[in-house]
Formats: sequence, structure tokens, C-alpha cells
Amino acid sequence: MTGRALGVAVVGFGWMGRVHTHAYARLPHHYPNLPLRPELVAVADPETDRLDEARDQYGFARAVTSWRDLLDDNSVQAVSITAPNFLHREIGVEMARAGKHTWIEKPVGLSAADARAVADAVAGAGVQATVGFNYRNVPAVAHARTLIEQGQIGRPTHARFRLLSDYAAHPQGALSWRFERRRGGSGVLADLVSHGIDLIRHLLGEVESLVADTAVFIPERPEPGGTGSHYDLGGGDLGEVENEDYLGCLLRLGNGGRATLEASRVSVGEQCNYGFEIHGTSGALYWDFRRMGELGVSLGERYQNQMVTTLYVGPGHGDYLAFQPGAAIAMGFDDLKVVEAARFLQSIADGKPHGATVDDAVHSAVALEAMSESARRGTWVRL
Repeated sequence: MTGRALGVAVVGFGWMGRVHTHAYARLPHHYPNLPLRPELVAVADPETDRLDEARDQYGFARAVTSWRDLLDDNSVQAVSITAPNFLHREIGVEMARAGKHTWIEKPVGLSAADARAVADAVAGAGVQATVGFNYRNVPAVAHARTLIEQGQIGRPTHARFRLLSDYAAHPQGALSWRFERRRGGSGVLADLVSHGIDLIRHLLGEVESLVADTAVFIPERPEPGGTGSHYDLGGGDLGEVENEDYLGCLLRLGNGGRATLEASRVSVGEQCNYGFEIHGTSGALYWDFRRMGELGVSLGERYQNQMVTTLYVGPGHGDYLAFQPGAAIAMGFDDLKVVEAARFLQSIADGKPHGATVDDAVHSAVALEAMSESARRGTWVRL
């Protein structure tokens, strides 16, 4: 990789911070012709053990406990923001004002106002910002979008989107920041539904109105006793779960179509059961994240008794060829972040966005707030 060096920093070195770091490190392998070459110049995290790991295992040149120390660091031109949700707005706005390009994880804050503040700061500073809506980077999803745009399934009529997970299904799961309204925002809406809204918009267009229902099925959890991760079991006193475990939503789309969206973080027996079924006037498409390289396709003119075939993605579908030479060789979640990193750097090089942007995050956040309002009022809400 011979492009111009770009100093990058990572703010928040938990799991997602590591994923971003891996993605930067892998860019020369998968995108050797990018005009920019990332250099890991700084990492920020309040946990010193994480900083030691970042230096020793990943080779960051500098490690600091406060992200503010990076604002005036001229060696940092781009920043990954992988800190908890409640920090997205402050860090995103300040980094943009400091002239740093940002790759920020969804949902970009706790509210639509937070996402708008980051978007306004990015626009005002003239920097680029990429948002971590990674499922749109799946080659099968990219091909589904192409088929829809080509009219291969006719006019899209109705669709089902699902994001079901068991990561919070254990009733003794620790009461981490994710379950607090002040720091985690809207629970499963911020965690998973934000991805669902992005997929709906990416594949089918804008949401016109919606009606939603939400629930908290595990109302209390024990205080953290270990790392504070929601994957750990708690060991302290019980505390209140303040945000949503579940969402069910009906959506009316701007193109006249209809969609349903269901999401849960407490679905026993479901591990990353994310996917969609999209029906049109003459065909249908089916995708499951757990079989990421497959796309169910029903095309033709039979209407009734029309077969569904399995397409194994390969070269020519999205960015697949950057990772594998032939069809049906599996890709993984981390590969989607490498695609995202490449689009982030290409955005910086070109001075225009490639991939998901903070404007997409604003649209998602507006929809999430409409869902919360609808669940509270028991009525349809227009966006």
C-alpha cells in the first residue's frame, strides 16, 4: 500500500475499538490501491490496561486516557469514535471542530438532536464522517439492492426485517451502561433497530410513517461485579432496566410499500438472527446474516409456484472480490468493517462521502424517536 500516510486515532478501545483497529491494519491486504495509508498514531481510553494492550499488541504510537488530548494533535487527521453512546455527541462535535475526519459508530448519540449536532459540526468543518451501519456492506445485501433497483422483483410491495439476539437474555446479566437511559439511550432501538432502519432505507427508500410497540421483559438486573460488560453476569444489588428490550413496528414507506420490523435483545435461542424478506410484484429476496454469503432469490413471471433459488455471492457482488476469489467462500463480520474503513478513507481522499454518513444516522435517529413516541401514544406517527 503506497498511498499518502493518514494518521488515525481510536477513541474507546473496547470490542468495537479493536474491530476498527483490525480494519485499519487489514486495509493494505484488501484495498492496496487506496490513495491513503492509515497509520495508528494514537489511542484514547480511560482504562490503562486497555492502553497497554493497544500499544503492545497493535502498535499505537501514543496512548492517552483522555480523548481531549487528541484535539490539538496534528499527527491525528482521522478518528474512530467507538466509545459508549452517551459520549458520541461530545466527541463527534469536538473532533469535527478540530478538523478531524470521523468514523463513528451508530447510533451517533442518544437522540436525533445528538446526531444532528454531529452532522452540523461535520458539515461546518468540511470534514468527512462515516457511520457504522455495517450490514449494508454485505455483498449479498449490495446485490439485493442492485436487483431491486433494476426492477428484477417488480415493484417492492412488502417486507419483513428482523434483528433478534440473546445478548441480554440472561436475567442475571449485569446492569451495564447499555440498560441506562442516560448513557445507553433507547436500548434495543439504539443497538439493533438503528441497523434495521438503515437497511430499510438503503434497500427500499424512506419511511413515511410508523406505529410501534415496545416492552421491557427483564425489568431488573444486578449491578456489575466484573468488567461492567452486559455479557457478564452481575454480582451486586438489583437495579432498574430503564430502556427497551423489544420492539415491534409497522412501517409505511414513501414508495407505497409496507414493512414490519421486529427486534429483541432478550430472545432466548436467537444468536444474531438478523435478516430480511422483501417481496415485489413479480419476485422476492431473502437474506440471513448467519448465512451471510447467501441470497435467496425468486425471479420470473410465474407469480404462483415460483421457485426460490440460493445465490452464493462471489466476485461482482459488492466488495466480495477484495476478500475472496471465488463464490461461496465465507466472509465474516470483521470483513464488513474493513469495507467500511476503505470507504471512510476513500471519502477523505475524494472529499465526498462513500457509504453510510451522519445524515443516515440522523434519519435513523428520527425514526427511533418516532417509534418511542408511537409506543407511548399508541398511535401512528409521521416522520
